[in-house]
Amino acid sequence: MKKVALFAGSFDPLTNGHIDTIQRGLRVFDEIIVAVSTNTSKKSLFNGEERFELIQSVLKDLTSVKVVKHSGGLTVDMAKDYHCHALLRGVRNVKDFEYEESIALLNKTQHPELETVILMASAEYRFLSSSLIKEVAMFGGDVSKLLPPAINQAVIEKYKQ
Repeated sequence: MKKVALFAGSFDPLTNGHIDTIQRGLRVFDEIIVAVSTNTSKKSLFNGEERFELIQSVLKDLTSVKVVKHSGGLTVDMAKDYHCHALLRGVRNVKDFEYEESIALLNKTQHPELETVILMASAEYRFLSSSLIKEVAMFGGDVSKLLPPAINQAVIEKYKQ
């Protein structure tokens, strides 16, 4: 049986840290479904459709990865719909872990069979967050080493507007 994980997030923008988590997740899972969601509590740089298209183009060569639009409901329900065995999460630090632990425990009340697999961020990405990237880019800083080239270019273009 194929082991499938759901990796959900707003990915605004998708960073090299996210890609690292996906690639490392593929060592554990046969397939990863990347669900692009909208976080209503954050101001987005890219709208949902832009993020979906950018992420699809960046991840197109990873044949075991499927990019989908988040259904807008509970992530655990989406995981059920896609017959996922686990939710894949990446954490950078203890604060991230505590947050993800709470969500994982809550998710167990909704879908007891669904596991949450947490990967620690690789050392070179522990500081990295989409929010920090947006802040640096907004003021003209160079974030090219932190983003895939197509997304870096899209970020530059977005801040030129």
